Amino acid sequence: MKINRRRFLLSSALVGGGVLIGYSATRPSRHRRANTELAGSGESFVTSLLKIEADNTVTIYVPHSEMGQGVHTSLSMMAADELDADWERVNIEQAPAIDLFANGDLITGFSGELGAPSFLAPLISVSAVKIAELANLQTTGGSSSVRFTGEHSMRYAGAAARELLVQCAANRWAVPAAECTTALSHVQHNASGRSLSYGELAAEAAMLEPSSEPTLKTRDEYNIMGKAISRNDIPAKVDGSAPYGIDAQPDDMLYAAIRFAPVFGTKLVSVDAGDVLNRRGIKKVVQLEDSVAVVADSYWRAKEALKSVNAVFEELGNENISSATIYEQFDASLAGDESDKDREIGDTQAAFDSAADVIEASYRVPYLAHAAMEPMNCTVHLKDGRANIWTSTQDALGIKSRIASILGIAAEDATFHHSYVGGGFGRRLPFTWNVIDHAALIAKEFDVPVKTVLSREDDMQQDYYRPAVASNFKAAFDSSGLVRGWQNRFTGPVQTPGAAHIPYAIDNQSIRVVDGTTHIPIAAWRSVDHSQQTFFTESFIDEVAHRAGKNPYQFRLDLLSEHPRHRRVLETAAEAAGYGRDLPEGHALGIAVQESFGSVVAEIA
Repeated sequence: MKINRRRFLLSSALVGGGVLIGYSATRPSRHRRANTELAGSGESFVTSLLKIEADNTVTIYVPHSEMGQGVHTSLSMMAADELDADWERVNIEQAPAIDLFANGDLITGFSGELGAPSFLAPLISVSAVKIAELANLQTTGGSSSVRFTGEHSMRYAGAAARELLVQCAANRWAVPAAECTTALSHVQHNASGRSLSYGELAAEAAMLEPSSEPTLKTRDEYNIMGKAISRNDIPAKVDGSAPYGIDAQPDDMLYAAIRFAPVFGTKLVSVDAGDVLNRRGIKKVVQLEDSVAVVADSYWRAKEALKSVNAVFEELGNENISSATIYEQFDASLAGDESDKDREIGDTQAAFDSAADVIEASYRVPYLAHAAMEPMNCTVHLKDGRANIWTSTQDALGIKSRIASILGIAAEDATFHHSYVGGGFGRRLPFTWNVIDHAALIAKEFDVPVKTVLSREDDMQQDYYRPAVASNFKAAFDSSGLVRGWQNRFTGPVQTPGAAHIPYAIDNQSIRVVDGTTHIPIAAWRSVDHSQQTFFTESFIDEVAHRAGKNPYQFRLDLLSEHPRHRRVLETAAEAAGYGRDLPEGHALGIAVQESFGSVVAEIA
């Protein structure tokens, strides 16, 4: 079997860390640790994600952030269905920011998508939990919650717990486990009419070791999954009681407003605070490496005082860079000889050399800020070597560890207070934490809580943006009008492998990426590279269809013979939208289809 460089490096890293196998296999059971650290009186963790109380209440711990996508409800549905729980008696809790709830499933899932050899799957699965613990990984992103954590943890947790509860009931009744059934948080023995609640069995089941390979339900056995279940977060969001990070109000709290360097990458040279410190409520002017902050007893006072602070930043030569100069840089890269292969099929050069006709098109999209509804914020209280942290995040465990490191304390001495997230979209993922780092550094100057907030203007100017991308396309046609060649050169970096790939049956394809690095910081944006590449490729396939004299919808269908899912989704969307109906003059319907993170999506507008 041929293993490419990426697969080799991934495999080598995991095999080289083979010592993790022994650790993973011999460490104390995770659910036993949960019972030791988290269970109260009358509570039992049957698996590390499921707690059952003596009164038959089931609590499901969700290790992902709820930021409007409904993940608390969806993941709980998956666990509850496999458990055969009574949904009316299910509570949903945010898993705390401790390594017990690190997201090893993200490593397992993405390793498979990156091409790890199948023979390494057991090794990766066993090692992933420990790797996630070491990396402080509790991330919500990459469309991973349901397809990775849901499929690999939540369902397995519910099924394993159900099997333990059945076994405990069967032991009490001295009957085979196969004679027992489960429903609505009860184990039943229909032959004798006996029944026990999960609450009556939980303490005993918690003493046993859950199976790593429980029997999962088939689709026709689902009782909860696939149903229209009301989301648990909606009522509080409707009545205004839902807590967000920015709502934190610990006693004696101060507020910080920050002015960052006006050009990315530059440092602070000097500060003249003038009479700012003499103003009412102003506590301190804090100088950081790339910014200056004013701390006051209200955010308004801090923000207003900051306007009077004269800060001088160094100049590194990027002051005159504009969108126009960035696109000029992109055009030069696209015209150059250097490029990296993204996908190569057939002999594209030969297809163009023999083409009867060639069409070209260029597309570009700008940098985009995430513009989350909840302003970026972080509240930190450091006192007596311990810290409390409040913020909205897509990685609570990672933030806790990072802030603890900045404060010079152990992660175990920091407490993270969870909340709902008022929009993430990638802005609150790891490596986009400028406000987090600055909040910790500012808080070190005080022994009371300090809330650091970025204004809307600051956040737009200091984001980690969706990358600007330029893409140049060519299509080659033979003498009969059939498309024979597809060429796409676009500026990187590639954040989502495969986003620029097309499902269409074109024999010869060359998709290559060139360097698009600038001084502007970038990060994932919701759907990541698909948000740019889908616009590019689906726009150009329309151009190709037009040149071929074909209806864009039928043209796509004709080229999707090898992708039946895409065809079905496209056909369903076209039917629902009434595609092909007569429209008023000057009106038209656009159509597009793309596979993103395992889901095939079609849109008509």
